[in-house]
Amino acid sequence: MTESAEAGAVVRRSKPDLLPANPRFSSGPCAKPPGWSLDRLRIDALGRSHRGAIGKARLGDAIARTHALLGLPADYRLGIVPASDTGAVEMALWSLLGSRPVTMLAWESFGAGWVTDVNKQLGLDADVRTADYGRICDLGGIDPASDIVFTWNGTTSGVRVPDADWISADRTGLSICDATSAAFAQRIDWTKIDVGTFSWQKALGGEGGHGMLVLSPRAVERLERGPAPRPLPKIFRLTKGGKLLDGIFKGETINTPSMLCVEDWLFALDWAERIGGLDALIARADANAAAFDNWVQRADWIEHLADDPAIRSNTSVCARFVDRSDQEANTARQKAIVRLLDEEGAAYDIGAYRDAPPGLRIWCGATVETSDIEALGPWLDWAWEETSK
Repeated sequence: MTESAEAGAVVRRSKPDLLPANPRFSSGPCAKPPGWSLDRLRIDALGRSHRGAIGKARLGDAIARTHALLGLPADYRLGIVPASDTGAVEMALWSLLGSRPVTMLAWESFGAGWVTDVNKQLGLDADVRTADYGRICDLGGIDPASDIVFTWNGTTSGVRVPDADWISADRTGLSICDATSAAFAQRIDWTKIDVGTFSWQKALGGEGGHGMLVLSPRAVERLERGPAPRPLPKIFRLTKGGKLLDGIFKGETINTPSMLCVEDWLFALDWAERIGGLDALIARADANAAAFDNWVQRADWIEHLADDPAIRSNTSVCARFVDRSDQEANTARQKAIVRLLDEEGAAYDIGAYRDAPPGLRIWCGATVETSDIEALGPWLDWAWEETSK
């Protein structure tokens, strides 16, 4: 707001003239890659069996190209599994945990959910370390004989681990990482990750419902050493007769995938490869996060939820209101801002996660254009003032 020199009256800023070209800032499903359209997807695999030659070839292509784009070690397996990232994480937890102590690290809603599953559903007495929204817990002194479960990037809290240096290279336990908001946008040292999971609807803007599971040779050895210490439903089973179901990692999916979603994912891979691969994807996410940070630094009513830049996400960037004296009022204000910007076609789905402090959550992954982040800032300021009437 500005103040008139003559009358001392408060003059509200006018509505911005420039709308973001793409107002889709949701943190999942995320914005489609630039240039995406339905008529650019191949359809020859649709209406055909995923176990036929065309379907298996397209699934195998999706796996091989994803493996290459992420820069996974050559001896790591990558497979398509049911139920998005959640399904991939649950498959890992149920199939692998129980033979060793477990250390759970949680700094947001999904990490807290994995703690609940491990302690209450699997009945394991895990060592649990937690942190408030906007922070990560102490990463020091973790027993290398313990299995570790953590999220690389906290989608609902806007934080990420700074690196993987804290994971022992000489560990005898497995490191299990939910990397769904980090893959394709952040540098992950995969040699420190034994099990990685992510989904298609995050950093490359794919469709929901399909997860991807990364297994190191150490994880495969654990799976083949003996059966899981609990009954497993069919969609969690990764071995048969003491051997890895290798077909899963070649495109022979456990259940029927959506071939339309597969084609959509292949389009995203085409785009990512065309713009320069992983380095280009990370650079785009970094540029978007920097543009959003430039706006936050100028605004006096909002601040980063993660105040330490070293652990601040460059994808699911979360901000909270500076004045936090009335949480109920802030929650109402958040809803009003989200509704107003949606009606204006300026931003969709930008409210903070329901369990997080009231504020905003802006997806800054690679499929978002930096120009749209820059255009968003004035609309956020305008909406803040409009909702104070």
